[in-house]
Amino acid sequence: MKNELLKKISEKSIKVGVIGLGYVGLPLAVEKAKAGYITIGFDVQAEKVKLVNEGHNYIGDVVDSDLKELVQTGKLSATSDFSFVSVVDFIAICVPTPLDAHQQPDISYVKSSAEQIAKYMKKGTMVVLESTTYPGTTEELLKPILENGSGLKCGEDFYLGFSPERVDPGNKQFKTKNTPKVVGAVGKDATEVIAAMYRSVLEGDVYEVSSPAIAEMEKILENTYRNINIGLANEMAILCDRMGINYWEVVDAASSKPYGFQPFYPGPGLGGHCIPLDPYYLSWKAREFGFHTSMIESSMMVNDKMPEYCVERASKILNKSGKALSRSKVLVLGVAYKQDIDDYRESPAIDVIDILKEYGANVDFYDSYINEYKHNGEVFKGIAGIDGKKVSEYDLIMITASHSNVDYQMINDNAQLIFDTKNAMKKIDNREKIEVL
Repeated sequence: MKNELLKKISEKSIKVGVIGLGYVGLPLAVEKAKAGYITIGFDVQAEKVKLVNEGHNYIGDVVDSDLKELVQTGKLSATSDFSFVSVVDFIAICVPTPLDAHQQPDISYVKSSAEQIAKYMKKGTMVVLESTTYPGTTEELLKPILENGSGLKCGEDFYLGFSPERVDPGNKQFKTKNTPKVVGAVGKDATEVIAAMYRSVLEGDVYEVSSPAIAEMEKILENTYRNINIGLANEMAILCDRMGINYWEVVDAASSKPYGFQPFYPGPGLGGHCIPLDPYYLSWKAREFGFHTSMIESSMMVNDKMPEYCVERASKILNKSGKALSRSKVLVLGVAYKQDIDDYRESPAIDVIDILKEYGANVDFYDSYINEYKHNGEVFKGIAGIDGKKVSEYDLIMITASHSNVDYQMINDNAQLIFDTKNAMKKIDNREKIEVL
């Protein structure tokens, strides 16, 4: 089986399936198709399937013309019919892995995908999970479902592995194609073949590890590392505020050291699919082994409290001017979870807005990339645009995303008060109205 698959990879005769056509799946499907493989995207959302088949792009990291050309030439198509799994040789699972109401991993999308794959997969198929999850998912959850549902045996009839997605939406330098890949699979043959498949598509290095669990834990480590260091930055920022010290200047000074220090910056909380969630996967799994992840959980507590802290700071800023947060008009600038993207998944700005409203503030938002967002079953619309007159109507402007296409000088010239949680206005000289996190 190994040699046959390696031959098919070299000949580009492999047919690829990508399950989940979101921020991870669609860019991967596009790269597979661009590399010369016939690629089928699977998604339960009919609207996504329709858009792909019409060549209409909805993901910022995908080039519109690439998608359109691949669809027109028949290299890429999409479907909600999982029976087409029977015609593919390589399947990448790129579905959401959110937390449930109890902050525990919700792997229902992974499970349902595996069940659908098991119904239709043929002998000689490669199955790779890319969705971020807790260590053990591939072998403890996927493997039994695939074996029992298909009647095939892992390692003999099909190959199974884990290769964590490393998508960084909006990153101008590293995209799906040139970001190094980690591959861990069940057995050496599976690792070799799956790694060969990725090498045939991507420009970045492919780093092979000895098992899926290593690859799963590696991804958790990447994001937990960032979570902890951002937690440190947030806690230092809170302390610096109490001491009357500008943290942003502190971290800039520390960054002058050419070794032993990597800068991390504070903000209103953590956003995106991975960094806010991954430590919860790990702490949940650690309890199975009677282990308490004290440092990780401490950073999670700090980061989770940042939206509340930012609202408290906003209240104090208003109080200094003789205004109460209750009934004050507040404009939140930016609901995207990071700079210059249209992604608001897990955005702390949404929590900030909710808390401001709970405290009685009249809140609007403006985001140059996002006109509206859905939250708790409701749709919230932003204001259509901002100018000097509009900005002057608010008691406080609260910056929660540092989009580079915002005229911050205009904001400074017309705002009554400004609370900048992202240091977006660092180049403004007259800072009398500005307080930073």
